[in-house]
Amino acid sequence: MLELRDLSRRFGERAAVDSVSLSVPQGQMVGIIGRSGAGKSTLLRMVNRLTEPSAGRILHDGVDVTALSGRALRDWRTRAAMIFQQFNLIQRLDVLTNVLVGRLNHRPGALATLNSLFLRFSPAERAMALEALARFDLAEQALQRAETLSGGQQQRVAIARALLQEPRLILADEPIASLDPRNARVVMDALRDVNRRDGLTVLVNLHHLETARRYCDRIVAMQAGRVVFDGTPATLTAAEVEAIYGVPEEALESEAPRAAAAGAIA
Repeated sequence: MLELRDLSRRFGERAAVDSVSLSVPQGQMVGIIGRSGAGKSTLLRMVNRLTEPSAGRILHDGVDVTALSGRALRDWRTRAAMIFQQFNLIQRLDVLTNVLVGRLNHRPGALATLNSLFLRFSPAERAMALEALARFDLAEQALQRAETLSGGQQQRVAIARALLQEPRLILADEPIASLDPRNARVVMDALRDVNRRDGLTVLVNLHHLETARRYCDRIVAMQAGRVVFDGTPATLTAAEVEAIYGVPEEALESEAPRAAAAGAIA
């Protein structure tokens, strides 16, 4: 169980996240929606402790994540794997090595540093990485440089890398924002497969409401740093959507294809 208790983050006078409280059972897939600047990314980064909370607590299975430091904090970041919009792969390295990077925190400190310098991995770890790539239809690209892959392929490599961390939860920050509709679908299918097959908790920030409805068990909507809706996709009404986004739901649906086309062109 992941619990956020009155979690806040202030930047000067501005509250990016304002007293958010959520309880997320293990194995749930939660879509976090809202306009740009609503606090979605800041919230996920606080869960991983990439951004420090100004107030409140984060607990996971009774452990106070906000109190962790040193090795314990590094272990938490391994268990709470982050997936970013821009993939965060090492472009000059091959796909297999990028996935294997997910194993580095499973070694003792000095050994992890040495192995990261020389990129040494065991046969068992290489087998794990190849299995993860095969799972996402990327085994044939294992020895290609990451920079040769499409955006959708690179995001699936990032998911495979996250799995090699052996996490308890996955935090995906706008993972399909820069992808065309076909690749967005493939990446969301991969995240849902990880959620269903591995039983991992998935928190995913999404711009597209229809994607959240299609893939997520639960939708949390944020506005000005606060949670303004928390429920199942079926209970999110048109009136609530308009209150969250400031426009009718039909307008959002008409904007989505244009936004996706612009992303594909870029």
